[in-house]
Amino acid sequence: MTDEKITQGTAESDGAATIKSIEGAIEAILYAAGYPVKYEKIAEVLGLDVRNTKTLIKHMCDTYNREDSKHGITLLMFEDTCQFCTKEQYAPYIREALGIRRGGNLSASSMEVLAIVAYNQPVTRTFVDQVRGVDSSYAMNSLIDKALIEACGRLDAPGRPMLYTTTEKFLRVFGLRSLSELPETEVMAPPRSEDVPILVEDDGQLTMDEPAVED
Repeated sequence: MTDEKITQGTAESDGAATIKSIEGAIEAILYAAGYPVKYEKIAEVLGLDVRNTKTLIKHMCDTYNREDSKHGITLLMFEDTCQFCTKEQYAPYIREALGIRRGGNLSASSMEVLAIVAYNQPVTRTFVDQVRGVDSSYAMNSLIDKALIEACGRLDAPGRPMLYTTTEKFLRVFGLRSLSELPETEVMAPPRSEDVPILVEDDGQLTMDEPAVED
């Protein structure tokens, strides 16, 4: 074996070791955090750019999330953050070991409201009431308290009603990386005016989000 091949083999070995070390650091950060961590923060800590950081995390996802994986945790990637979560099939063991009582499940009415918001967002509370045909204030407030939906601005209409969207926690709870992964469905909804501008709150200031004009 020539010196050149030995040097090349050593360099490749060092590179693989470096990647494993970096992935180990990412694993430690996410495990210790216990909540979603921004890619920018991980990249800053590791001295990498965001693109390479996301590539490494995607590689880790493929390892943790494949069907034959023996890991009891899964790695979720979102648009700006990532997080470790336990796999659903191990929930009974976790509850038993940690003495966690069952509970926290959403009621049927809350699930209805959440589905309407998820598939039609941003929506007003009145819009949700019209779709369901009943008052949805209690369910809406419950979902807000659970941080599954949140206010995102106001509709430029009489009374300037608040608009609501789902949150990143909603994605985490349902194991989604983005809203594009929502199952396809047909949601019955009252007609909406697509040309109504929306008032968006930005640092406490309301700015007009004008509708797009088609040629």
